[in-house]
Amino acid sequence: MKKALILDRDGVINCEKGYVGRVKDFEFLDGVFEALREARRKGYLLVIVTNQAGIARGYYTEEDYHRLTEWMLRKLRDEGVEITAVYYDPYHPEGTGRYRRDSLRRKPHPGMILEAAREHSLDLAASALVGDKLSDVEAGRRAGVGRLFLVRSGHPFDENDIPREVEVADDLREVVQRL
Repeated sequence: MKKALILDRDGVINCEKGYVGRVKDFEFLDGVFEALREARRKGYLLVIVTNQAGIARGYYTEEDYHRLTEWMLRKLRDEGVEITAVYYDPYHPEGTGRYRRDSLRRKPHPGMILEAAREHSLDLAASALVGDKLSDVEAGRRAGVGRLFLVRSGHPFDENDIPREVEVADDLREVVQRL
């Protein structure tokens, strides 16, 4: 069993701009490459789990998402960062066409995290999850992830609403320092 750093994408790895589905809109947050390299040095596999409601809402296509993901993974590799896996959910209850549905993979449901654990023999209790929304950390809690972090680098949140077991950090760099 291996430990993983399970990461939301928007607001954790890249700047939160709302429905980022194309390369031209993607901007890595400061310090992300260094933080991810340090997490790997500390023995964590890196797994990304991302809701992609922009697909369901028609803002971009699944093909756009895949092109962006391949580009992002290439840039990360160029910086010495190897991502173990990326999981995404393109569905939303208010989406359009075939994408209009609730999904047990969509955070706050734990589906993507549990799938990653099965496919990569992850020890979720020894792992950590980093998100920028309460739905991210709720998915981690439901999956049994050992440490839950909420970063201030993405969506704003009311710190009074944060469950006691969730640690708050300014960004991914601070999270990795605490691991």
